[in-house]
Amino acid sequence: MLARQITPELSRRNFLVAGVAAGGGMMIGWVPTANAGGDKSSPVVPDAYIRIDGQGKVTIVSPMIEMGQGTYTSLPMLVAEELDVDMANVSVAISPPSDKLYGNPALGNIQVTGGSTSIRGFYLPLRKTGAAAREMLIAAAAETWGVDPATLRTEPGFVVDDANKRRLSYGELADRAAKIPVPSEVKLKDASQFRIIGTPAKRLDVSGKVNGSAQYGIDTKVPNMKVATVSASPVFGGKLVSFDEAAAKKIPGVVQVVKLDNALAVVGDHYWAAKKGLEAASPVFDDGPHGNVSNADVVAALANAAERPGAVAKNEGNFATAFSSANEKVEATYEAPFLAHATMEPMNCTVAVTGDGCDIWVGTQIPVWAQQAVAAALKLKTEQVRLHNHLLGGGFGRRLESDGIVQAALIAKQLDFPVKVVWSREEDIQHDMYRPYYYDRISAGLDAQGMPVAWSHRIVGSSIMARWAPPLYKNGIDPDAIDGAADMPYAIENFHVEYVREEPPGIPTAFWRGVGPTHNVYVIESFIDELAAAAKKDPVEYRRALLQKNPRALHVLNRAAELSNWGKPLGPRQGRGVSVQQAFGTYMCQVAEVTVGKDGEVKVDRVYVVLDPGVVVNPNTVVAQMQSGVIFGITAVLWGEITLDKGRVQQTNFDDYRILRIDEAPKIDVEIVKSSADPGGIGEPGTSGLAPAVLNAVYAATGVRLRKTPIDSKRLKAV
Repeated sequence: MLARQITPELSRRNFLVAGVAAGGGMMIGWVPTANAGGDKSSPVVPDAYIRIDGQGKVTIVSPMIEMGQGTYTSLPMLVAEELDVDMANVSVAISPPSDKLYGNPALGNIQVTGGSTSIRGFYLPLRKTGAAAREMLIAAAAETWGVDPATLRTEPGFVVDDANKRRLSYGELADRAAKIPVPSEVKLKDASQFRIIGTPAKRLDVSGKVNGSAQYGIDTKVPNMKVATVSASPVFGGKLVSFDEAAAKKIPGVVQVVKLDNALAVVGDHYWAAKKGLEAASPVFDDGPHGNVSNADVVAALANAAERPGAVAKNEGNFATAFSSANEKVEATYEAPFLAHATMEPMNCTVAVTGDGCDIWVGTQIPVWAQQAVAAALKLKTEQVRLHNHLLGGGFGRRLESDGIVQAALIAKQLDFPVKVVWSREEDIQHDMYRPYYYDRISAGLDAQGMPVAWSHRIVGSSIMARWAPPLYKNGIDPDAIDGAADMPYAIENFHVEYVREEPPGIPTAFWRGVGPTHNVYVIESFIDELAAAAKKDPVEYRRALLQKNPRALHVLNRAAELSNWGKPLGPRQGRGVSVQQAFGTYMCQVAEVTVGKDGEVKVDRVYVVLDPGVVVNPNTVVAQMQSGVIFGITAVLWGEITLDKGRVQQTNFDDYRILRIDEAPKIDVEIVKSSADPGGIGEPGTSGLAPAVLNAVYAATGVRLRKTPIDSKRLKAV
């Protein structure tokens, strides 16, 4: 796997440039400061954030990729607000690979969509871009009319001269505005002036998804293209030994068989021919060093690792002294399993290798890194790899990886025609890069009133950052693994958090819709409930006492308790559970109501979500992401688990790796707290707080405390 060089700091300063678009019109975008000023040879950038044509049509190039989270609407709203155009006159385009132009300021200026950072990273930069373009259009109108720019104003799509009762459209001014120097400083609107930000805007990408014109990677069609499917070694690290090429080629429509070190691909005129040909080829693999690995082995190794001290992530006060003298001690071990991403669009990539390089058609969260990975695999220069990005049919972190893209490129290298490589659902689930298996030991000492005076949390699991972005793995600490634990919302005087890195044998791990917080909020909020039970106190009242120094977290807790009628009795084997979190810059409380059947099966009846995400750009998107996150989280807590036997992933498809179905979905109530704080993330928080709310509700309904997910219904059967 290609190691990444990424820094958490902003690695370069960018500045705005403008130019005349091909065919006329205005474009405005970013270039690194190093290429600005005295370097007269630097051309105006060919790609830009804003393009205004002669008819006044505004195209906004989204620096981040759309994978269902609403980025292609929310980011254009930022530009449109300050530019002063109506969203009805705005279209959105997919950005090409370019860290220089589209690097995410929240993630080291790398062009990566993830971590719930799209709005957090671009809230100010895109507003400034829109404001600069607006000032340039005003300046162009002032030049045209020979008046002071200060006497002019804008209204959607026009510059207006009230004194002389005249106006010019942005389209009429675009060419002239492109030649105006970009202002070095711009004045942004006060929030009281917003007419777009904060309003419920309709998604710009909906029509294409409804009428079928939206293009995902799997929809790619290029001339002379064939389709391939692939079978990799069922054991990670295994090698291809043999296959029956003659049998594969007897299948009608099979064109070619391609051998890789650890996989076999069969190419056909269409997917079905390739699939049947692959079955006929009957590839045989050498399992390699991991052929006997089982889940029990993984858990045993994690449990052993949990016995040793880890790297200290945070230490305040003196835990050992406070714990030893505590009135009561509570200790627990929590487990969180491997999880697959199982995106609705399975892994796919189309590649055409030519004499001057290659073209790639794919949906990826990391376009530049994918481009670089293919260049390295094919021994090409980066600029020889032309990546055409698409909408993503789900990402959740899976498409932060380039393994499938590189595999497709290596297959295409052996062919004389373009090939679309499509993984079967079974291949997708059994060769994913999984959410790490975590094994946590947590303990607290309580005072005479049952409140925690000492807290220790030892997190044990693999390090994604050590592989994905090595410079961020420092002093034995994976910053993602401790996210949500070292900075939990509660005030406890003697506080200790540490991390033990323990890698599972051969099993690749990766980000999964908020890895660190999703795991840590589950552990912490479950354990807080245990402490409340030990103290014989109501879970909400217990949290209130611990949140007196955290007003934003306290407010969402109080409001969620009010909305959910906390304390009102429910029916037999029904219960409410609560969780609080501060993660991704967002404060949130979730209350889940569940019914536990006599057979032990859990049904989530209702979920209340109250969140304070700071300034909201599009409330429709926020609500949709909360609903999506809740559904994703329910799927995981009820059924989500990847298990291994003899080195092989046991789950294959949605029959044994279940997802929540429509008739099983709960009613979801979402309330957004009005806030002027900096924007927080929304893509992942809805998932990260769900599991503990459900598990705490199960305890309220049954008195059974579950410390491992997914829920084991056998433990909940009525006696």
